[in-house]
Order: sequence, then C-alpha cells, then structure tokens
Amino acid sequence: MEIKRSAEELEDNHVMQISGSNGIVHNMEFMSQAYLRNQYSSEIDIHEEFVSPYPHEDAPLPIFLKFEDVEYKVRNIQASLKTMVSKVVTHTNSDPDGYKHILKGITGSTGPGEILALMGPSGSGKTTLLKIMGGRLTDNVKGKLTYNDIPYSPSVKRRIGFVTQDDVLLPQLTVEETLAFAAFLRLPSNMSKEQKYAKVEMIIKELGLERCRHTRVGGGFVKGISGGERKRTSIAYEILVDPSLLLLDEPTSGLDSTSATKLLHILQGVAKAGRTVITTIHQPSSRMFHMFDKLLLISEGHPAYYGKAREAMEYFSSLRILPEIAMNPAEFLLDLATGQVSDISLPEELLATKTTQPDSENVIVKYLQLRYKTDLEPKEKEENHRNRKAPEHLQIAIQVKKDWTLSWWDQFMIIFRRTFRERRRDYFDMLRLVQSLGVAVVLGLLWWKSKTDTEAHLRDQVGLMFYICIFWTSSSLFGAVYVFPFEKIYLVKERKADMYRLSVYYVCSTLCDMVAHVLYPTFFMIIVYFMAGFSRTVPCFVFTVLTILLIAITSQGAGEFLGASVLSIKRAGMIASLVLMMFLLTGGYYVQHIPKFMQWLKYLSFMHYGFRLLLKVQYSADQVFDCASKGGCRTLQSSSSFDTVNLHGGLEELWVLLGMAFGYRLCTYFCLRKKISICHL
Repeated sequence: MEIKRSAEELEDNHVMQISGSNGIVHNMEFMSQAYLRNQYSSEIDIHEEFVSPYPHEDAPLPIFLKFEDVEYKVRNIQASLKTMVSKVVTHTNSDPDGYKHILKGITGSTGPGEILALMGPSGSGKTTLLKIMGGRLTDNVKGKLTYNDIPYSPSVKRRIGFVTQDDVLLPQLTVEETLAFAAFLRLPSNMSKEQKYAKVEMIIKELGLERCRHTRVGGGFVKGISGGERKRTSIAYEILVDPSLLLLDEPTSGLDSTSATKLLHILQGVAKAGRTVITTIHQPSSRMFHMFDKLLLISEGHPAYYGKAREAMEYFSSLRILPEIAMNPAEFLLDLATGQVSDISLPEELLATKTTQPDSENVIVKYLQLRYKTDLEPKEKEENHRNRKAPEHLQIAIQVKKDWTLSWWDQFMIIFRRTFRERRRDYFDMLRLVQSLGVAVVLGLLWWKSKTDTEAHLRDQVGLMFYICIFWTSSSLFGAVYVFPFEKIYLVKERKADMYRLSVYYVCSTLCDMVAHVLYPTFFMIIVYFMAGFSRTVPCFVFTVLTILLIAITSQGAGEFLGASVLSIKRAGMIASLVLMMFLLTGGYYVQHIPKFMQWLKYLSFMHYGFRLLLKVQYSADQVFDCASKGGCRTLQSSSSFDTVNLHGGLEELWVLLGMAFGYRLCTYFCLRKKISICHL
C-alpha cells in the first residue's frame, strides 16, 4: 500500500510541475534529455511552453515511446505446406519457421508534443507497427518497446487512445450520446455529472462537431454523419479521457484535402497539450507533410528513413537522390519506398543497376535500407536509446495501474441505458410487432374454439402447442444468435481500452434483449390463448404464458451461447439452424418413441422439456374426454398423444429449463471472455 501511495503521490507531483494556467511547461526535472534539439532527435525544447487547446484540464502523464529492432511475423500456411513438401522431397529447409515476416528491425522514438508519421506504401507494415505500439499485437513480436523506459504492461493500456482506420462507433447513437456515454464511463468518479457534460461540450466545440451533435453516427446501412465528422467523433471519443499516447490509423483516408488538413491541425493541438501522437499516413499533401514533427518511412517492412520530417529531403539530397521536377515530398518518398524512380535523379552506383538489372526497383529499395542502417540507425540508438533515460518519477508513474473509475453497479446503469438506447429501434420495430400479432391471429383463426372432446381434436390442439414452442424457440434463438457477432468490433475495441467490465456488458445485453423476448410472446399468447379455446382458468392462463416466456428466455440464452462461441455471422446462423432442427425433431411431437441409442439427444433439447411442461400446465391427467365413444369416457393420460408424457408433476421440467437458461448464459460469458481476449481489430 505504501508503494502504491508513493507512486500516486509522484504522479500527482509531476502533474503539479507541468500544469499551468495557460498549458504545460516542460522543465529539466521532467523532460528527458533524449528530446533536446538536434538533427536526429525531437524538436521539444525543455523551456518551450505548449499552449493547450484544453486550458482547464490537468495534463496527461507524458509518455516517451522508444522502439528498437521491432520485428513481427505471422504464420504463413502456404509457406508451411511448401516447407513440409520440401523436407519430404528434397530434405532441404528453405523456410524453417513457416512464417511471413512483416516488420524487420524498426527503430525510433518519440515524445510528448510531437506527431510521428508512419509512412509507406500499402502492405509495408504501418498498421502492424501501430498495433504493436498500442499493445494490440503481442504474439510473435521481437525487439524492445518501452514507455518511459518501462515495457508494456496492463497499467499502460488505459493511457493509450487508439483510433482505428474504420471508425468503430455505435451507429444508432447520436454524436452527443456517443461522447456523453464515453465520458460517464471513462472519466474519473470524482468528477460530477455537470463537469463531465462540460468536458463533452468543450470537446464538441474544439473538434467542430456542433452542427452534427444531434445526428446519428450511422454506418453500414444506417444513414448518419459524414466521413470527416465520423473521424473527428472517433478522435473526440479517445481524447475525451486524456490519453497520454494517441495512435491513429489512416485518419485522413476518405477525406478531401481541406478536411484532412483541418484534422491534422486538431492533432497538432492535441500534441501540444502534452500528448504523444503517432499516426499512419498514406500520401499526405505537401502542407500536411510539413506539419509532422517526425517521419518514419517503411519499405517492405524495413525502415528507409527516420528523423525530422522537414529534413527528409535534405537527407536524400545528401545521398544524391533528388526529384527532377517539382514534386510533393510525400510522393517523392513513396516513390523511393517502392523503387519507382522515374523523374528522380540517382547516384552513379544506382544508375548502372537501373539500366542493366531487371529487378532495379528491388536494388534501389535495398540500397536505401542499407544506407539507413549505416547512417541513421546507429545515431538514433546511441543518442535516444542508450544514453538518455526517462526521469525516474515518470518510470514509476507509468507503472501505476488506474483502478476502475466506476463501481460495477454504476457501470451497469450507464451501459444498460446505452444498450437500450442503441437497440430500442429493434425492440419496437413495427414489422416485428406485425409479424407476432399477425401469426397469433392466423393461428387463432385456424384453431378457432378448438376442443378436446375427441382424440382427433385433442391431437390438433397438442399440435398447436408444439407449433407455439417452435415459433418462439426459433424467433428467440435467431434473435439472439447474431447479437455478439454483429457487436464484436465494438466490444473488442472497448474492452481493449478497459472501458468497462465484460460482465457488466453481458448482463446489460441479455437483460435489454429480454424486453423483446418477454413483450412479444405475452401479446402473442393473449391473442392465441382465448381464440384457440384453451382452458379458461386463471392459473392455466398464467402458467401457460410463463412457460412460453421461460422457453423464449432459454432459447435466447442458447442463441447467445452459439453466437459467442464462434463470433461469426455466417457460422453462427448455420450452427443455429442445425441445432434448431435437432431440437425440433427430438421435441417429443414428431417422434415420441426414439431409439435407445439416440435418446440422449432429447435430454439436450430445451424444446423437449418446454413442450412437456406446456402440456402438463394445460392438461390434467384426470380430465376426461371422448365420452361419446363406445368405450365411454377416458382420461387424458390414456390418450396416445401423452404416451411418453406423465401429466402429473412438472417441477422436473421447470428446474431443468431454469438450469439451462442460467447454464447457457454462464457458458456465453466464458466464451465471450476467451474469444474477445484473442480478437484484434
């Protein structure tokens, strides 16, 4: 406890040192020597004062990020097969590990107040490197990656904001609702509701979202705000909680030049507030290029340049590589990274290869990678990785893990409201209501005032009971099986940021969806029950409705379990269809006398237990029927419709269904926990 308290005091002290009335002042005690002004290091001056665009907020904890010789590889199945064949046929080992290498020794560093741009052609490894920096990829990673000279740990996770290339925002919420719910969930509990709302207002104004604040975010098949507004909303969503390190994957993709430049101005303000900003960029305009502080040019997984962005042209000029025409610096660098050197003058040693060798592009790329290894990388490692360390109090502060800002119950109340507001249009969909009531009316007309006076009439009514089981089993099963596959990307994103507890999300999700699984079956049974002429007693009506609701809720749990176990829309639907068919056949209506070696299937079927419970609730074993026959009155238990059903009791089926409803949900939670932990955006 004393260690934790001292670490928290150190973190509070550093905030006292760096926060001022007008922004952030960096001094010698606080700033690492690695970021003094020199050709190959940061432009941050220890006496420079940053003017924060958020003047009344506390400064985030500064993070000095260093990455050295970072390598990453993925398993290449095709290469593995070739390796196996090669070993068998030729006994050689051409690709011993069967992996494809994505990153091959990336080195660099950046700090607060800087924007580091990761640039390179498509497939060069920019996004992969960004995910490694954000802790999203950890397997098969080699090299050294530190935050204030401390390796990545769970304590760093909540200090990182990650804006993905595809904006992952709930489409049915408005911009203001999206930011408000994020503020309530992620901002400290010692802030009042008014303070949280005030911060949301400030962020909306700073990022120019006033015009669209009451418009749905949209996405997919839902109309909403424009691409630029959605991107600014994604950035607002992350900077709302003061991340120390902000990572953005292609934030300008799909935007026009003016919108992209405006967005980069916003990122400059974010960086000047004391944050470290790293962004991947494909081909920025010349104006945008000169707004970056540092640039890392990646070619085929290798670094080709690292240093100040505005000194990139000077570096390549020193290699006698110059554009022959007026050219955007970014375009010039991308041409070099791909080996496309038309309209570019080359040194004499490369001119010969251009005309004599067919793979001259590859030779040029290898030359640039070699010059980087000999000219730039040693200086970067020596000056910013070997000789300069982050101050000790920052090393301690980065290891202090932030506790949950809210209790379980407070998170539950916020997530429940957000989930219900996001899905309410599905719950109260007019088509869904018409379907339920329409089917109920059709069934009521087909079985109008049905009776149980003969064996044939009794069989008809039992058939209606089984169809009702089928209808609500299939409706609830397919209504729940797609929930988690559809929301996987949102859940993965928010869980990676430790936004809330997984148990809170799941309980809120299943309780909110239960509204529809209770509301529609109730209206359905009120119509069918009296039109079809079922038993006109209050206990029979109430217990019949409750049984249908229990079947629907159990089916919902089974659907959630199937969806969570695969988290794939296509596979979830296919598996649900197979399971439903198996449960339908073993439900006890189509086949009553199942062979012994197949009887185990019916004990897995909740439809089997639900149908039996429904019969026991509706009919009494001592009730007589068929009194007009030659043999006289008989009890219902003697009917062939109940050969395998003992109409006495019913508690056994009730407890089994309750156990299944709870068991499916417990399995769903553990499946979600396992699947989400290994998923990556």
